[in-house]
Parts: sequence; C-alpha cells; structure tokens
Amino acid sequence: MKLTPFNTRLPIPKIQRPLYVKNGIAHFEINMKQVFQKLHKDLPDSVVWGYQGRYPGPTFEVNKGERIRVKWLNMLPDEHILPLDHTVHGAGQDVPNVRTVVHLHGARVNPESDGYPDAWFTNNFKEVGPFFVQETYDYPNDMEATLLWYHDHAIGITRLNIYAGLAGLYIIRDDNEKRLKLPEGEYEIPLLIQDRSFNSDGTLYYPAKPDDEQTNVFPSVVPEFFGETNLVNGVVWPYFEVEPRMYRFRIVNGSNARFYRISLSNRHKFHQIGTDGGLIDHPIELNEFLLAPAERIDLIIDFAKLNGQTIIMKNQAPAPFPDGNMPDPTTTGQIMAFKVIKPLKGEEDTVLPDQLNTINYLKESQASIIRPLTLVHTKDAYGRPLMLLDGKRWDDPISENPQLGAIEIWSLINLTDDTHPIHLHLIQFQILDRQPFDADHYKETGSLKFTGERREPAPYERGWKDTVSANPGEVTRIIGKFQPYTGRYVWHCHMLEHEDQEMMRPYEVIPKKNIIEKLFSKNKH
Repeated sequence: MKLTPFNTRLPIPKIQRPLYVKNGIAHFEINMKQVFQKLHKDLPDSVVWGYQGRYPGPTFEVNKGERIRVKWLNMLPDEHILPLDHTVHGAGQDVPNVRTVVHLHGARVNPESDGYPDAWFTNNFKEVGPFFVQETYDYPNDMEATLLWYHDHAIGITRLNIYAGLAGLYIIRDDNEKRLKLPEGEYEIPLLIQDRSFNSDGTLYYPAKPDDEQTNVFPSVVPEFFGETNLVNGVVWPYFEVEPRMYRFRIVNGSNARFYRISLSNRHKFHQIGTDGGLIDHPIELNEFLLAPAERIDLIIDFAKLNGQTIIMKNQAPAPFPDGNMPDPTTTGQIMAFKVIKPLKGEEDTVLPDQLNTINYLKESQASIIRPLTLVHTKDAYGRPLMLLDGKRWDDPISENPQLGAIEIWSLINLTDDTHPIHLHLIQFQILDRQPFDADHYKETGSLKFTGERREPAPYERGWKDTVSANPGEVTRIIGKFQPYTGRYVWHCHMLEHEDQEMMRPYEVIPKKNIIEKLFSKNKH
C-alpha cells in the first residue's frame, strides 16, 4: 500500500503524571490496552497495543535519585493480533497466547523489577510465569541523566508485543544536565523510530512465515522482520515544524531488526552529546551515524541558517545489516522531514558547551576476568535459521556468573553473517575495540587467528553503552562493572526475532561469598 510521506504531523508523547505520591515516592499505574489509532493520514485507523492506550506509551520524566514505583497492568484481550508460532521456546500451547512483562531498557534495577522474560503475567494477573514475583516495579533512578525506553520482554513473543505497540520512553534528569543550558521544553524532542508494514485495511502486517524458507510450521517465526515504512512516534514518515534555532533530539531505534544509517538530506551536520548511558565528555560533530536496534543517541541540530528549508532525515543502512539490500530512497530510505517554517520566538539562550560530562573510562587492567563468548548460526529442529549465544539455549545452565562489583571484559566472537546488537541488562559498559579474525580457522580449531589490527569504537559509540553492534568476522570487546544488585538478569541480541528464537541467555550476579563457597564445594568433591 503506497502512502504519501510527510503529510502527518509528528506527535510528541505526553509526560506521565503519578497516580499519587506517598512518603516521597511517586506511584504510577500503567494499563496496556488494545485500541484503534491513526498511524498515517491516508490509512484507516490501525489496531495497536499501547501503554495507557497509546502507541508509543507516555514518557516518564524523573530526576536522578527520585525513586518511583510502577504497577504495570495487562488489560489486553486473550488472543494476539499477530501470528503466533507455538514452536518457539516459551510460546508453546501450554502458556497463554497473550502475556506481557515490562523491561526498562538500560536501567539499573533489582532483578524483580527488571522484566525477566519468564516473569510474565496475563490480564488481571490471572496467570503468571515461573519467575513472576511482584505486581509493582521499583525504579530507584540512581543513574546519570539519560534516555531509557521501556518495552515488552515476554519470552517467545517479544517481537510481536513490541511490534503491536508496547514501547515508550523514560527520561532521567540530573543537576549536571540542568546547568548546561541545552535545548529544553518544546525544543527537546524524543524520536522513537520503528519500521512497520500495513494491510489495506490499516491493520499491522507481520509475516506468518518466512518467504524463502521451507518449513512445515505455520505460523512460523521469521529470521528477521523489515517493514515497508518508517514510523516516528507512531506515525508513518511524519513532518515536524521547527524554528531557525537549536533543537535537541533524543533518538531511539525501536525497530525489530532494522539498522539505520542516519544523515540529513542537505548534509547538514549533527552534534552528538550523548549515547545509551547519558552525556558524553564533549560534543562530536557528525555527518552520519549508525543506530542499531535498541541503541539511543542524543543530538543537537542547529536550524539557525536553514530558514524556509525542508530537510529529510535519511536512512542508508542495508537490511539485513551489513550485507542486505539498500533501502529504497522513496520508502525505507527516508524517516521524517523537518520544515524550518516557524518564526523564532525571541532570542535563543541555549548553548552547545565544550564540556558536557566527565566519564570514568575503565581500564583493561581492572578486569578480573575475560569471557570469550561466541555468536553462532545453526538450524533448529525444523530446519530454520537459529542464532545462539556461545552455542547455548535459554534453558541451558547459567554459565556467566560475575561477582558483585567485578569488572569484566566480554569478547563477543561473531561467527555469523549478521551484525548483532548485543544488550546486557543491569549494567552500562564501554566498548574497547573490534578486531577482525579468521572465522573458518576458529570453527576448525577453536583458536583465534586475527587478520587485522584492533579498531577503536566509532566516535558516536564512545561513553557508556548498554547495546553494542557485534559485526561478523570480528571480535568485539566490551568492559563493564557488575553492580549494584545481585540476582538473575539476561543478555541477548536485540534483533527481536533472534531474541525470541533462543539468542538470549540468563546470567547471574552473585555475592563474593558464593564464589568462595562454590570453589570450596568443587575442591571438596
């Protein structure tokens, strides 16, 4: 279905207000509902799932150290609006078709509030998963100013629940950010970018089976999903009217599997000021940048000298990434339009500071352990592509158990043909480097034979991250400190079809005494 771009105004999600405040803690109740919503001027209203009945959901805005509690309420129907594959692990006939659990992506929270995939719940909590603990989640917000996002994380159907609309934004503020005089209020704009396809009646289209795979399963999980249109804040190819001045854009790639290589049609420059984990040290001038699924970037665009112009935000990333087809410049090659047609309201008082933050960069010498972890491509019992982390499935015994407070290096050895955005729950980390290696030699011998020099992360990947692109034929090294909570968390590929089809593993942060006890027990036997 052909849709006209840039004829629908960009919506800005509303800020969510608390239900009440008790003992200094704000309490929220957020409903997940099925609703009709217009996603493009020329489309009939679409059936979507939304937090508070909107896609995307409302934006949370909190200050650092301001603890809040959120009760997430599933008020969805018993049947899914998208095709369910019951052969996917965790989505069998023995569990409800519609299950949800909310993960605040990038947040530092205790495991009971992290949105563990097996902690799902149904409408009115009639049924719950084996790891369900509590109805109300606790968010301490003890992090630097940053943009997080919340989304569904139910095992086996995350790809479907997020695609249906279960996603929203979450902003943490702090005193450092406030003193910088960055664009704020109506000049600070969140942009949640996702791709979707539609049926002629406006309903969301999601494939019931792969196009090029022979399988007797129907419906069947697909290797990856790539939509025919790009949406921003729940609207297909919107436009946004701006004044000739500086704006701050907080961007999230919320797509199932699509990467975006973003630039502006007039080659106007961006100034990056932040990554997944918050503000970077100094602004970085960029012509373009790559944004993998789940990654965020914080940008300043100065429209001061562009009065009267219309500028298109473009995408030039192939799908699948990195060796797939280039996007059609008239469809998935464009994201949204900026129209510099609003009159300037008074004199601009925002600035782009030279110094934004002071980041403590971790050193390799601080690491207590280096974990080599492979990303592998195999096939499942039905002959379909299957991606695994270190050759293990979700239910295999936990093999990564960092001790509380430990600094570790994880070396991601990518033996597949895809770039995988790898996300760790609980912690923010830093990217050390990437280095090409001989994948065939590794498969034959199990040893690394490097074929090139180590390469530092791209300028826009510096600072704190929670998602990293692990490229094929490369070892990607990250370093992070596992704190401040113990318990069970997960790490996974954030291409949602991969995540649902076993490319996700639990890990457990354990107290130091547990390590001593385990070693003692091992030696004793």
